[in-house]
Amino acid sequence: MDGIIPLYKERGMTSFDCVSRLRRILHTKKIGHSGTLDPNVDGVLPICVGNGTKVVEYLMNSGKEYVGEVLIGQATTTEDLDGELVETKTVPQAIPAAQIQAVMDQMTGQITQIPPMYSAVKVKGKRLYEYARAGETVERPQRQVTISSFRLISTDYDESSQTQRARFVVACSKGTYVRTLAVDLAKQLGYPGVMSQLTRKKSGGFEIDQTLSLADVQDMVSEEMMGRYIYPVDYALKDLPHHELSADQWSGVQNGVWLKANELSTDAKRVVLTYRDDAKAIYQYRDQVYKPEKMISTK
Repeated sequence: MDGIIPLYKERGMTSFDCVSRLRRILHTKKIGHSGTLDPNVDGVLPICVGNGTKVVEYLMNSGKEYVGEVLIGQATTTEDLDGELVETKTVPQAIPAAQIQAVMDQMTGQITQIPPMYSAVKVKGKRLYEYARAGETVERPQRQVTISSFRLISTDYDESSQTQRARFVVACSKGTYVRTLAVDLAKQLGYPGVMSQLTRKKSGGFEIDQTLSLADVQDMVSEEMMGRYIYPVDYALKDLPHHELSADQWSGVQNGVWLKANELSTDAKRVVLTYRDDAKAIYQYRDQVYKPEKMISTK
């Protein structure tokens, strides 16, 4: 089986839990996911199966969209509600929605983020959360990410606890830590903050209403209907130009031959080569010729 399954990841599971379950359900080891979701985050988790694992990076390059909530007035060790409370500051009166949106507007475009200590980023061969659990702090690498839009949905002030909740939707590039974005929003408003809820609505070109749960996948496999619901490998490449190979060209591509520019129906820098409408390879224009960037299938 080759292709992509837009999985709905439930809260309480790690992304690796989902992959492990699917390996048992689909009876194959060649499975990978495109973009980790924290255990307390639900939503779209594209799963690549078989030759689909060869296009994970192309799925990850597509933008993502989340809907979430930040609790303003409290901070935790993990930047979400799973961590220990480390700071509080009362919000004496409601922060106007216009003020929150103005800060969000300032946080769009290309920004610099520092990954949270409780994250899977590796530093000197160890993941940051391993340092954090050992009570150690290390210097974390900065990363550039792009926030395409950051919009306030609604906000509520709780007079009894003197905290405020702001619900938002954000569209962003791969590598964005939305937890950190939410915490930084609160900081720029003058308060500690914690991400109190997050759902990934879009990823890899899939929206949440296209997803299947693990139970759905199990049912489809039991009824021998999974073939109808798995997306082709080419779905990850739909935004790239395509060229249908002739039989002679396909014979050469199977052996990794280079192609001249006048042999293809496009002058794009990167092109998907298909044979009999099946994606076989991705070629990139370098040194005046098209050379293999990724072989998907030689059959």
